[in-house]
Amino acid sequence: MQVQLTNRQQHILWATVRHYIATAEPVGSKALVDEYDLGVSSATIRNVMGVLEKSGLLYQPHTSAGRIPSDSGYRIYVDQLIIPSLGYTTRTELVAKEVEQALQNRLHWEDWSLEAILQGAAQILATVSGCISLITMPQTTTAIVRHLQLVQIEAHKIMLIMVTDAYETHSKLINLSPAEEETKLDPEKIDHELQIVSNFLNSHLRGRSLSELPSLQWTELDQEFQRYGEFLQSSVTDLTRSHMTPTTTQIMIRGVAEVLRQPEFSQLQQVQTIIHLLEEEQEQLWPLIFAEPETQEIGKSKVTVRIGTENPLEPMRTCTLISSTYRRGMLPVGSVGVLGPTRLDYESAIAVVAAAADYLSDAFS
Repeated sequence: MQVQLTNRQQHILWATVRHYIATAEPVGSKALVDEYDLGVSSATIRNVMGVLEKSGLLYQPHTSAGRIPSDSGYRIYVDQLIIPSLGYTTRTELVAKEVEQALQNRLHWEDWSLEAILQGAAQILATVSGCISLITMPQTTTAIVRHLQLVQIEAHKIMLIMVTDAYETHSKLINLSPAEEETKLDPEKIDHELQIVSNFLNSHLRGRSLSELPSLQWTELDQEFQRYGEFLQSSVTDLTRSHMTPTTTQIMIRGVAEVLRQPEFSQLQQVQTIIHLLEEEQEQLWPLIFAEPETQEIGKSKVTVRIGTENPLEPMRTCTLISSTYRRGMLPVGSVGVLGPTRLDYESAIAVVAAAADYLSDAFS
C-alpha cells in the first residue's frame, strides 16, 4: 500500500500504533502528548489524527472514543515505519539474541527426535512472542533422481517425466513458447532432439538429490538446445516442489491458551473458529505459512506479514500471521510463524520469527 505521509504524520501514526499495542484502548491526543515527545500541541495531534482517519489508517470504534489503527494503518507501520530499520534497533537485536540463545541452550539435537526438537522450538517461540507459534516438519529432500525423459505428446506439447530412486514417478506437461508455435516443427526431428536432451539431462542430473536441482547452473545447456533451457529449469524445479508437497500436514502449535486471553478474543465463537482451524483444518493453513516470503530481508531470512483482512481464511481476519521459511541449502523445507491479534508487538514478533528461521536453516544445512 503506497501512502505518502509527512514526517509528522508518520511520527503520530507510529505513536498511535505503539500506544494502542501497549494498552488495547482507543488512543486520544492527550495520551500521545503525555507519553510521547512529539513536540506539538494536542490540537495539532487531533488534526493529524483526523487526516490519518480520512486516509483509512485510523478509525474510531465509537463516536466519543479515541482512534485505533486499521489494517491499512498497521500495514504502513510495518512496511514504512519499522521494517526499514528493524535490523538495527537495540530492542529487536536483544529479542533475536534471546531467541537464538534459548534455542541453542534448550534444544538437544543429539538426544531428541526431530519432532521433539521442533515442539521445543515452538514452545520457545510462543513464550518469547506471546503469540501462537507454528512450525512445520521439514519436507523430504533426500530423494535421488534416477531417470529423466522428455516425450513429445502432440504438436507443441512435451511431457517431462522424472523417476526417483524410490521408483516414484512425477510428470509435467510443457507447452512450447509462442515463438516455437509459429514454427512448423518436424515431429521426428523433435523426437530425436528430445532424446538427445534427455540423455544430456540424465548425464548431468542422475544421482543428484532433489534439493540440489533448483540451485543448479543451467547455462551449461548447449547452444543447440538453448530454447529448451528455460522451461526445463522451471519444470524440473516445479517437479521438485510438487514432490516435496506433503500429503499430510504436521504443524507444531504452541501458545494457544495464552494468546486467547487477549481482549480481541473475548467472543467465544471467534475463539472456537480459530481453534477449529488450528486443530481440524491445518491443510488450509499450510499454504499460508509455507508460502515463499515476499517482504524485506530480516537477518538472513525473509519474513511475510499478513495483517487482518489480508489473510484469506475467515477465522484469521482479526489476526496477524508472521511467517518465514527455513532451508536446507537454497531449498525451503519447512516454515516457522506466529499468529496473534493484529494488535501485537510487530518489531519483536518479526525479529523472533526471523531469528528462529535463521537458526533452523543453519541447523538443517
